Amino acid sequence: MVQPRNLIAALEHQISRVIVGKEDAIQLALIALICRGHVLIEDVPGVGKTTLASALARSLNCSFRRIQFTPDLMPSDVTGFTMVNFKTGEMEYREGAIMSQIVLADEINRTSPRTQSALLEAMEEHQVTVDGTTHYLPQPFMVLATQNPGEFVGTYPLPEAQMDRFFLRISMGYPTIEQEMDVLERYSGVQHPMDTVQPVCNGSHIVEMQEMVKQIYCSPEVRSYIATLCAATRREPGLQLGASTRAAIALVHAAQAYALLSGRDYIIPEDVQNMCLPVVAHRLVLSPEARMKGVTAEQVLHRILQNVAVPVRV
Repeated sequence: MVQPRNLIAALEHQISRVIVGKEDAIQLALIALICRGHVLIEDVPGVGKTTLASALARSLNCSFRRIQFTPDLMPSDVTGFTMVNFKTGEMEYREGAIMSQIVLADEINRTSPRTQSALLEAMEEHQVTVDGTTHYLPQPFMVLATQNPGEFVGTYPLPEAQMDRFFLRISMGYPTIEQEMDVLERYSGVQHPMDTVQPVCNGSHIVEMQEMVKQIYCSPEVRSYIATLCAATRREPGLQLGASTRAAIALVHAAQAYALLSGRDYIIPEDVQNMCLPVVAHRLVLSPEARMKGVTAEQVLHRILQNVAVPVRV
Protein backbone atom coordinates (compact mmCIF):
# COMPACT_ATOMS: atom_id res chain seq x y z
CA MET A 1 0.00 0.00 0.00
CA VAL A 2 1.24 3.49 -0.90
CA GLN A 3 2.43 5.71 1.96
CA PRO A 4 1.35 9.18 0.76
CA ARG A 5 3.69 11.27 2.93
CA ASN A 6 6.74 9.17 2.05
CA LEU A 7 5.92 9.12 -1.66
CA ILE A 8 5.26 12.87 -1.86
CA ALA A 9 8.50 13.53 0.05
CA ALA A 10 10.39 11.38 -2.45
CA LEU A 11 8.80 13.23 -5.38
CA GLU A 12 9.59 16.60 -3.83
CA HIS A 13 13.21 15.52 -3.34
CA GLN A 14 13.58 14.53 -7.00
CA ILE A 15 11.95 17.71 -8.35
CA SER A 16 14.06 19.89 -6.03
CA ARG A 17 17.15 18.61 -7.85
CA VAL A 18 16.30 21.08 -10.62
CA ILE A 19 13.88 23.51 -8.91
CA VAL A 20 15.63 25.38 -6.10
CA GLY A 21 13.82 27.09 -3.23
CA LYS A 22 10.29 26.59 -4.56
CA GLU A 23 9.03 23.97 -2.12
CA ASP A 24 5.55 25.53 -1.94
CA ALA A 25 5.13 25.48 -5.73
CA ILE A 26 6.29 21.86 -5.91
CA GLN A 27 3.89 20.80 -3.16
CA LEU A 28 0.97 22.58 -4.82
CA ALA A 29 1.67 20.85 -8.13
CA LEU A 30 1.69 17.48 -6.37
CA ILE A 31 -1.53 18.28 -4.50
CA ALA A 32 -3.21 19.10 -7.81
CA LEU A 33 -1.93 15.80 -9.24
CA ILE A 34 -3.42 13.65 -6.47
CA CYS A 35 -6.69 15.62 -6.72
CA ARG A 36 -6.99 14.93 -10.48
CA GLY A 37 -6.63 18.66 -11.05
CA HIS A 38 -4.80 20.84 -13.55
CA VAL A 39 -2.38 23.65 -12.83
CA LEU A 40 -1.97 27.13 -14.28
CA ILE A 41 1.59 28.37 -13.77
CA GLU A 42 1.49 32.12 -14.23
CA ASP A 43 4.78 33.99 -14.10
CA VAL A 44 7.44 35.80 -16.10
CA PRO A 45 9.66 33.84 -18.52
CA GLY A 46 12.71 31.98 -17.31
CA VAL A 47 11.79 31.19 -13.69
CA GLY A 48 11.30 27.43 -14.09
CA LYS A 49 7.73 26.89 -15.26
CA THR A 50 8.64 24.39 -17.99
CA THR A 51 11.34 22.81 -15.83
CA LEU A 52 8.84 22.10 -13.06
CA ALA A 53 6.55 20.20 -15.45
CA SER A 54 9.43 18.23 -16.98
CA ALA A 55 10.88 17.27 -13.60
CA LEU A 56 7.45 16.20 -12.34
CA ALA A 57 6.96 13.88 -15.33
CA ARG A 58 10.43 12.36 -14.93
CA SER A 59 10.01 11.70 -11.22
CA LEU A 60 6.67 9.99 -11.89
CA ASN A 61 7.89 7.76 -14.73
CA CYS A 62 4.85 8.90 -16.71
CA SER A 63 4.53 9.79 -20.38
CA PHE A 64 5.13 13.49 -21.05
CA ARG A 65 4.46 15.79 -23.96
CA ARG A 66 4.99 19.49 -24.41
CA ILE A 67 2.71 21.57 -26.61
CA GLN A 68 4.09 24.95 -27.64
CA PHE A 69 1.01 27.08 -28.16
CA THR A 70 1.24 29.44 -31.12
CA PRO A 71 -1.40 31.42 -33.07
CA ASP A 72 -1.40 28.85 -35.89
CA LEU A 73 -1.88 25.79 -33.64
CA MET A 74 -5.03 23.91 -34.64
CA PRO A 75 -7.44 22.02 -32.34
CA SER A 76 -6.62 18.79 -34.20
CA ASP A 77 -2.96 19.22 -33.22
CA VAL A 78 -4.12 18.89 -29.63
CA THR A 79 -6.91 16.31 -29.84
CA GLY A 80 -5.73 14.28 -32.84
CA PHE A 81 -7.40 13.57 -36.17
CA THR A 82 -8.53 10.73 -38.44
CA MET A 83 -6.96 10.04 -41.81
CA VAL A 84 -7.10 7.35 -44.47
CA ASN A 85 -4.67 4.45 -44.17
CA PHE A 86 -3.84 3.94 -47.83
CA LYS A 87 -2.70 0.37 -47.18
CA THR A 88 -6.02 -0.78 -45.69
CA GLY A 89 -8.35 1.88 -47.07
CA GLU A 90 -9.78 2.45 -43.58
CA MET A 91 -9.89 5.58 -41.44
CA GLU A 92 -7.38 5.63 -38.58
CA TYR A 93 -7.10 7.85 -35.55
CA ARG A 94 -3.77 9.65 -35.17
CA GLU A 95 -3.17 10.73 -31.59
CA GLY A 96 -2.79 14.38 -30.74
CA ALA A 97 -0.37 15.78 -28.20
CA ILE A 98 -3.01 15.56 -25.47
CA MET A 99 -2.68 11.75 -25.40
CA SER A 100 -0.14 11.70 -22.62
CA GLN A 101 -0.23 11.42 -18.83
CA ILE A 102 1.56 14.71 -18.13
CA VAL A 103 0.99 17.50 -20.65
CA LEU A 104 2.73 20.86 -20.63
CA ALA A 105 0.66 23.51 -22.42
CA ASP A 106 3.34 26.15 -22.85
CA GLU A 107 2.13 29.75 -23.27
CA ILE A 108 -1.51 28.78 -23.47
CA ASN A 109 -2.56 32.40 -23.97
CA ARG A 110 -0.70 32.61 -27.32
CA THR A 111 -3.11 30.39 -29.24
CA SER A 112 -6.61 31.00 -30.53
CA PRO A 113 -9.70 30.59 -28.30
CA ARG A 114 -10.81 27.66 -30.46
CA THR A 115 -7.62 25.70 -29.70
CA GLN A 116 -7.77 26.72 -26.04
CA SER A 117 -11.31 25.33 -25.87
CA ALA A 118 -10.21 22.00 -27.37
CA LEU A 119 -7.59 21.62 -24.66
CA LEU A 120 -9.88 22.70 -21.83
CA GLU A 121 -12.64 20.35 -22.95
CA ALA A 122 -10.20 17.43 -22.81
CA MET A 123 -9.09 18.58 -19.35
CA GLU A 124 -12.66 18.56 -18.08
CA GLU A 125 -13.90 15.35 -19.71
CA HIS A 126 -10.64 13.32 -19.65
CA GLN A 127 -11.50 12.26 -23.19
CA VAL A 128 -11.54 13.59 -26.74
CA THR A 129 -14.12 12.99 -29.45
CA VAL A 130 -12.86 12.96 -33.02
CA ASP A 131 -15.28 12.36 -35.90
CA GLY A 132 -17.85 10.89 -33.52
CA THR A 133 -15.46 8.45 -31.85
CA THR A 134 -14.49 8.91 -28.18
CA HIS A 135 -10.89 8.33 -27.14
CA TYR A 136 -10.11 8.20 -23.42
CA LEU A 137 -7.02 9.88 -22.05
CA PRO A 138 -4.41 7.87 -20.11
CA GLN A 139 -4.53 7.89 -16.32
CA PRO A 140 -3.29 9.66 -14.35
CA PHE A 141 -3.79 12.71 -16.54
CA MET A 142 -2.65 16.22 -15.71
CA VAL A 143 -2.18 19.45 -17.65
CA LEU A 144 0.26 22.12 -16.52
CA ALA A 145 -0.39 25.28 -18.51
CA THR A 146 1.91 28.29 -18.46
CA GLN A 147 1.31 31.89 -19.36
CA ASN A 148 3.12 35.18 -18.98
CA PRO A 149 0.79 37.69 -17.28
CA GLY A 150 2.90 40.65 -18.41
CA GLU A 151 2.46 40.15 -22.16
CA PHE A 152 -0.65 41.30 -23.98
CA VAL A 153 0.38 41.77 -27.63
CA GLY A 154 -0.52 38.71 -29.70
CA THR A 155 -2.16 36.89 -26.81
CA TYR A 156 -5.67 35.58 -26.14
CA PRO A 157 -6.35 35.85 -22.38
CA LEU A 158 -8.31 32.96 -20.93
CA PRO A 159 -11.95 33.89 -20.17
CA GLU A 160 -13.18 33.60 -16.59
CA ALA A 161 -15.08 30.37 -17.35
CA GLN A 162 -11.89 28.73 -18.62
CA MET A 163 -9.75 30.00 -15.74
CA ASP A 164 -12.27 28.30 -13.45
CA ARG A 165 -11.33 24.91 -14.94
CA PHE A 166 -7.83 25.05 -13.50
CA PHE A 167 -7.67 23.42 -10.09
CA LEU A 168 -5.11 25.89 -8.78
CA ARG A 169 -2.67 28.57 -9.86
CA ILE A 170 1.03 28.64 -9.04
CA SER A 171 3.43 31.56 -9.20
CA MET A 172 7.11 30.60 -9.21
CA GLY A 173 8.63 34.02 -8.48
CA TYR A 174 12.24 35.09 -8.73
CA PRO A 175 14.79 33.26 -6.57
CA THR A 176 16.80 34.91 -3.82
CA ILE A 177 20.48 35.61 -4.46
CA GLU A 178 21.48 32.51 -2.47
CA GLN A 179 19.01 30.35 -4.38
CA GLU A 180 20.18 31.72 -7.72
CA MET A 181 23.80 30.99 -6.78
CA ASP A 182 22.75 27.41 -6.04
CA VAL A 183 21.05 27.19 -9.43
CA LEU A 184 24.14 28.53 -11.21
CA GLU A 185 26.34 25.99 -9.43
CA ARG A 186 24.11 23.10 -10.47
CA TYR A 187 23.85 24.22 -14.09
CA SER A 188 27.56 24.99 -14.49
CA GLY A 189 28.60 21.35 -14.06
CA VAL A 190 29.13 18.64 -16.66
CA GLN A 191 25.85 16.86 -15.93
CA HIS A 192 22.57 18.63 -16.53
CA PRO A 193 20.46 18.64 -13.32
CA MET A 194 17.47 17.19 -15.19
CA ASP A 195 19.51 14.05 -15.91
CA THR A 196 19.80 13.42 -12.16
CA VAL A 197 16.02 13.17 -11.68
CA GLN A 198 14.99 9.55 -11.13
CA PRO A 199 11.47 8.05 -11.18
CA VAL A 200 10.24 7.11 -7.72
CA CYS A 201 6.76 5.84 -8.62
CA ASN A 202 4.51 5.04 -11.56
CA GLY A 203 1.04 6.01 -12.66
CA SER A 204 -0.70 3.27 -10.66
CA HIS A 205 0.74 4.67 -7.42
CA ILE A 206 -0.69 8.11 -8.23
CA VAL A 207 -4.10 6.62 -9.07
CA GLU A 208 -4.03 4.82 -5.71
CA MET A 209 -3.32 8.09 -3.89
CA GLN A 210 -6.11 9.80 -5.83
CA GLU A 211 -8.51 7.24 -4.39
CA MET A 212 -7.11 7.76 -0.87
CA VAL A 213 -7.83 11.51 -1.05
CA LYS A 214 -11.54 10.79 -1.46
CA GLN A 215 -11.59 8.97 1.87
CA ILE A 216 -10.50 12.00 3.93
CA TYR A 217 -13.41 13.07 6.13
CA CYS A 218 -14.90 16.54 5.73
CA SER A 219 -17.22 17.41 8.63
CA PRO A 220 -20.43 19.45 8.24
CA GLU A 221 -18.72 22.30 10.14
CA VAL A 222 -15.86 22.42 7.63
CA ARG A 223 -18.26 22.18 4.70
CA SER A 224 -20.20 25.09 6.18
CA TYR A 225 -16.95 27.04 6.59
CA ILE A 226 -16.04 26.52 2.92
CA ALA A 227 -19.53 27.44 1.73
CA THR A 228 -19.48 30.59 3.89
CA LEU A 229 -16.09 31.64 2.49
CA CYS A 230 -17.28 31.22 -1.08
CA ALA A 231 -20.55 33.04 -0.37
CA ALA A 232 -18.58 35.93 1.13
CA THR A 233 -16.68 36.37 -2.14
CA ARG A 234 -19.97 36.80 -3.99
CA ARG A 235 -21.01 39.64 -1.66
CA GLU A 236 -17.61 41.35 -1.63
CA PRO A 237 -17.84 44.89 -3.11
CA GLY A 238 -14.30 44.63 -4.49
CA LEU A 239 -15.19 41.63 -6.63
CA GLN A 240 -17.16 41.62 -9.83
CA LEU A 241 -17.28 37.82 -9.90
CA GLY A 242 -17.00 35.64 -6.82
CA ALA A 243 -16.08 31.98 -6.31
CA SER A 244 -18.15 29.41 -8.19
CA THR A 245 -19.50 26.13 -6.87
CA ARG A 246 -16.69 24.43 -8.80
CA ALA A 247 -14.26 26.50 -6.71
CA ALA A 248 -15.91 25.31 -3.49
CA ILE A 249 -15.65 21.67 -4.59
CA ALA A 250 -12.01 22.17 -5.56
CA LEU A 251 -11.30 23.72 -2.16
CA VAL A 252 -12.74 20.67 -0.41
CA HIS A 253 -10.58 18.32 -2.51
CA ALA A 254 -7.46 20.43 -1.98
CA ALA A 255 -8.05 20.49 1.78
CA GLN A 256 -8.50 16.71 1.72
CA ALA A 257 -5.14 16.31 -0.03
CA TYR A 258 -3.45 18.72 2.38
CA ALA A 259 -4.83 16.74 5.32
CA LEU A 260 -3.67 13.45 3.78
CA LEU A 261 -0.13 14.79 3.35
CA SER A 262 -0.24 16.05 6.94
CA GLY A 263 -0.97 12.53 8.18
CA ARG A 264 -4.62 13.08 9.09
CA ASP A 265 -7.80 11.38 7.87
CA TYR A 266 -9.96 14.46 8.43
CA ILE A 267 -9.89 18.14 7.43
CA ILE A 268 -9.28 20.98 9.86
CA PRO A 269 -9.94 24.68 9.10
CA GLU A 270 -6.19 25.33 8.70
CA ASP A 271 -6.17 22.98 5.69
CA VAL A 272 -8.85 25.11 4.07
CA GLN A 273 -7.01 28.34 4.86
CA ASN A 274 -3.72 27.04 3.48
CA MET A 275 -5.30 26.02 0.18
CA CYS A 276 -7.76 28.89 -0.25
CA LEU A 277 -5.50 31.34 -2.10
CA PRO A 278 -3.99 29.00 -4.72
CA VAL A 279 -7.36 27.33 -5.38
CA VAL A 280 -9.73 30.32 -5.35
CA ALA A 281 -7.81 33.53 -6.17
CA HIS A 282 -7.46 32.96 -9.94
CA ARG A 283 -11.20 32.35 -10.24
CA LEU A 284 -12.14 35.79 -8.90
CA VAL A 285 -12.68 38.89 -11.03
CA LEU A 286 -11.95 42.25 -9.43
CA SER A 287 -14.29 45.17 -9.82
CA PRO A 288 -13.05 48.09 -11.97
CA GLU A 289 -12.72 50.24 -8.83
CA ALA A 290 -10.55 47.63 -7.11
CA ARG A 291 -8.31 47.30 -10.17
CA MET A 292 -7.84 51.05 -10.31
CA LYS A 293 -6.75 51.05 -6.67
CA GLY A 294 -4.23 48.27 -7.32
CA VAL A 295 -6.05 45.76 -5.11
CA THR A 296 -5.31 42.08 -5.82
CA ALA A 297 -7.59 39.06 -5.52
CA GLU A 298 -5.22 37.64 -2.91
CA GLN A 299 -5.66 40.73 -0.73
CA VAL A 300 -9.44 40.44 -0.97
CA LEU A 301 -9.29 36.76 0.00
CA HIS A 302 -7.02 37.53 2.94
CA ARG A 303 -9.60 40.00 4.23
CA ILE A 304 -12.44 37.50 3.79
CA LEU A 305 -10.46 34.79 5.61
CA GLN A 306 -9.93 37.17 8.53
CA ASN A 307 -13.61 38.13 8.73
CA VAL A 308 -15.28 34.72 8.37
CA ALA A 309 -15.65 32.88 11.68
CA VAL A 310 -13.55 29.74 11.96
CA PRO A 311 -15.42 26.67 13.26
CA VAL A 312 -14.27 25.55 16.67
CA ARG A 313 -15.60 22.02 16.44
CA VAL A 314 -14.68 19.92 13.41
